[in-house]
Formats: sequence, structure tokens, C-alpha cells
Amino acid sequence: MSDPPPSAADWSQHEDCWLAPYAMRAALSAGRRHQEPDHPFRTLYQRDRERIVHCTAFRRLTGKTQVLVASVNDHHRTRLTHTLEVTQVARTAARRLRLNEDLTEAIALAHDIGHPPFGHAGEDALDACLKDYGGFDHNLFGLRRVDVLEERYPDFPGLNLSAEVREAFVAHAGRPDAPEAAEFAGRGRPLLEAHVVDEVDSLAYDAHDTDDALGLGFITLEELGGVELWVRTGERVARHTPGLSGHPFRTAVVRELLAWQVTDLLEETARRLADARVRSVADVRAAKEPLVGFSPEVRRLKAGLEQFLRERVYRHHRVLRMTANGTRILGALFAEYVRAPELLPEKHLRRWAGADAVIGPPPPGWVTANRQPLAGLERVVGDYLAGMTDRFAQAEYRRLFLPSAEV
Repeated sequence: MSDPPPSAADWSQHEDCWLAPYAMRAALSAGRRHQEPDHPFRTLYQRDRERIVHCTAFRRLTGKTQVLVASVNDHHRTRLTHTLEVTQVARTAARRLRLNEDLTEAIALAHDIGHPPFGHAGEDALDACLKDYGGFDHNLFGLRRVDVLEERYPDFPGLNLSAEVREAFVAHAGRPDAPEAAEFAGRGRPLLEAHVVDEVDSLAYDAHDTDDALGLGFITLEELGGVELWVRTGERVARHTPGLSGHPFRTAVVRELLAWQVTDLLEETARRLADARVRSVADVRAAKEPLVGFSPEVRRLKAGLEQFLRERVYRHHRVLRMTANGTRILGALFAEYVRAPELLPEKHLRRWAGADAVIGPPPPGWVTANRQPLAGLERVVGDYLAGMTDRFAQAEYRRLFLPSAEV
């Protein structure tokens, strides 16, 4: 006869035995907005993780741009593959630091869930469209997405995630004046689990954007010869695997680039925790300086690579053409839906009907029969556009403005 699966109490005991004193425990969570009975064998962070993976917005990440529009080829990264890579590295870092792996994984899986189509160009376009209505920030939209826009449960709107996962959206946005941040005001610094995800996101961007740019021919290995971080990483590879060149060398350097940054992040964070004598979550909240981060040398080297990427990749003419096209599509769709809201799908129309004067986040308690919050037309349109994939936005543009292309 097999042993019964671990209960929630077993998990709580495991956390108490394994986690560092400064790690967040599920038993100490501030809970959920809407009360739910405890699960018999999953902690609330484990449930958060699975709710995120099964939600619509997470699935759509496969069709959203990372740096390049998803139709360029089948090999470069999308928002989904980037998210999975960040999640894997963040969980490894959390385990090494004895942080709460389930909470870290949930935050990592959700960290890009609010990104609109067409990457950062899409965010800039929506921010411009909504400048008189609170603007657009993908982190705050991600929070609204999981709080109210997902429709998966009959008893409450959204995913009803834990306060700690929801707080991470606000912490990543860095906008303490935003209405969404009011709920978390006065809590102090972010939890270590959230901060780890932010830093891992940064190192993954550096390595993977470089890899994708090389693969697509936007830059060459020769051009990277002027980037100190790349050169020094290549020297590391040459010492332990001499004789590599071309694609095998590139792959090895990208792998080593990740390994170097992760190792530095872990060592520097452990040093900061020890120096600051952090012994509890309260100590984390009250810390005067960031507790998670890279050493001064690696920060300097990362800055050099990031400057190179800004100049040679993010402003490459092919990238600029694609981002200009995405900006034009979203601007045109926004104007057309505001001009003719009857073109919106019915469920989005229901959010607007009777609340066209509302600007910004809706007042608490204003919900429709299907528990969706009422909002002003511009905000409803912005939310609809932000939820689109690149491909769907392009198809919608063709349907509205180039109908002959659909024949």
C-alpha cells in the first residue's frame, strides 16, 4: 500500500525545516482577496503556480514578441520561452538561497503575463493611446489581468492569487504612486523571491537577446569582440573547451554567460544577506539597501553588453521596421475601437456599458453580472488590445482596414 500524498500541513512543516529564516512561508501569507478553503495537499503558492500556467494570458505568451516579432522564424525566443527560461533559472537560484521555490516559480511564470503584442514598442504605443486615462504599464496590466480579467472561476473574478504574487507585479512596476500600489504601501522592500525573479529576468535578457541577435544575423561574433563581458566569457570557454568556433562557440559562450551571471548573483546576494545580518522576512522588508544583486564588476560588465544591445540590436533597422509596424497597428486599432465600440467583442462591451465616464481603475465593487469590472471605453479598448497576440492584432488590422486581404 502506497503512502498518502503530502498534506498542506506536511508542506508547511517542510518549509519550516528547509527554508532560510528570511524566506517567505506559505503559512505566513497575507492570503487571497476572496476567501477559499485550503487545498488538502497543495500550498497556496503551489496553487498560484498552477492557476497561472492554466490561464489564457499565459498561453498567449507563445504568440507575443520578446524582441522580434514572432513570425521572423521558429527559433528565436517568444515571451513564453523567455518566461520558462527565467522560471527555470529563478527556481535554481531560490533553491540555492533556500528561498520559497514555489513562490519564486509563481512570480516568474507571471512576470511577463501583462505584456502587450509587439514587445516594448507595443507597450509604448498603448501608453501613448492611454496617456489621458492613466497610461499603460505591462506590470500593472498583468495585475489587473490576474485580478479581474481572467474568467476561470464562478465564485470570483480573476485568478484570486496570493497577496505575495500580486505584490510582485507592483514591485516590478516601480510606480508607488499608482492606484494599484496603494494596497501594498508601507510593506517595505519586496520579498527576496520577487527580487530574485527581477534580477534573473535581467541576466536572461542579456544572454538570450545576444543569442537571438546572432542567430538572426543582426550582429556578428566579430562585432561582439568589442564587448568586454562577451570577450571575457569567451576566454573562459576557451580555457575549458579549446578549439571551438562558429555556432558551437556561440552556444558555449551564451551558456557560460548565464552560468557566470547566476553564480555571481548567488555569491553577491549571500554576501549581502550575511553582511546585513538578515534573519527574517521583517529584516528583508526593513533593509536599507537591496539584498539581491550582482557584484560591482559584473554590474559594470552587464552595463557594457546592454549598451551594445541598445545600439546594435534594439535599434537595428529590421527591429525598428517591425516595431514601427506594431505601433501603427495598435494605434489604428485603438482609434477605430474607440470610434466604433460596437466592433468590440461582447464581453468587452459589457465592461464598458453604463460606465463610459470611468477613467483609470474602476471603483471597488463595480462589476457586471459576470463579475467583470466596469471601466471607461478607452481602458476597455486598451485592455482588449493588450491581451492580443502579435498574430491576432495583425489579423484584426487586416480585417478592419484591408478587408480584401482576407478574401
